[in-house]
Amino acid sequence: MKQAPILRMRRVAVHTVLGAYTLVAILPVLLIIMNSFKDRKSIFAQPLMPPDASSFSLIGYETVMRQGDFLGYFQNSLIVTVGSIFFILLFGAMAAFALTEYRFRGNIFLFLFLALGVMVPIRLGTVGILEMMAKSGLVNTLTALILVYTAQGLPLAVFVLSEFMRTVSDDLKNAGRIDGLSEYVVFFRLVLPVVRPAMATVAIFSMIPIWNDLWFPLILAPSESTKTITLGAQVFIGQFVTNWNAVLAALTLSITPVLILYVLFSRQLIRGITAGAVK
Repeated sequence: MKQAPILRMRRVAVHTVLGAYTLVAILPVLLIIMNSFKDRKSIFAQPLMPPDASSFSLIGYETVMRQGDFLGYFQNSLIVTVGSIFFILLFGAMAAFALTEYRFRGNIFLFLFLALGVMVPIRLGTVGILEMMAKSGLVNTLTALILVYTAQGLPLAVFVLSEFMRTVSDDLKNAGRIDGLSEYVVFFRLVLPVVRPAMATVAIFSMIPIWNDLWFPLILAPSESTKTITLGAQVFIGQFVTNWNAVLAALTLSITPVLILYVLFSRQLIRGITAGAVK
């Protein structure tokens, strides 16, 4: 009974820290959104003020819709991001379940090998990845981006989900096996619902670098038909002149899906992050 106030204090502290971090992180986003509805003069004259009747302008959004295939860029980013997250969660959860549930020779080595990918950035192998994709005929395809982002997100997914898989009750899994359930049914119907907060956390942390990435779309898929929204926004940035109205409008439109996902999965995200902090 004495631990109850301590647990409540820990929860309040964790939520306070997360709330403060969210506030700090959201201020630049609000600044971008506000300035996207201003004319060029007001952006530089009063960057911290919201738009009013004299400064309000939609010229940036009109430019974005008029120049380039912005809807096509948005669709490409959506396909790449959703496809990559699906495979990251599927293969990451399956690998984490196998590494924590079964004991076999090389189990620890394989886990450490996968966890090593968290510390070694995948961009170090850009040249090798480009050569491999060129030999496979996957340059300028969305498949190449999905494969690269899946490989990029798997180490973190396995590392995080493995810790949560260990907390799943063995009695629950053994009861399912006694009832005649196969290992696949045990995994999909009994284990995955329990680790759903962790999967939501992995999904959000994987989505942000994939959606905002400029490097691999520029290297692997720079053609007009495969441009992502981040790469497509670069058409408004020139060497000598930058169309800031269009840039801010494109950034506002590009961060909208991330904000929507965060709002939808915020409860699961907080549960996943704080699961080990309130025990």
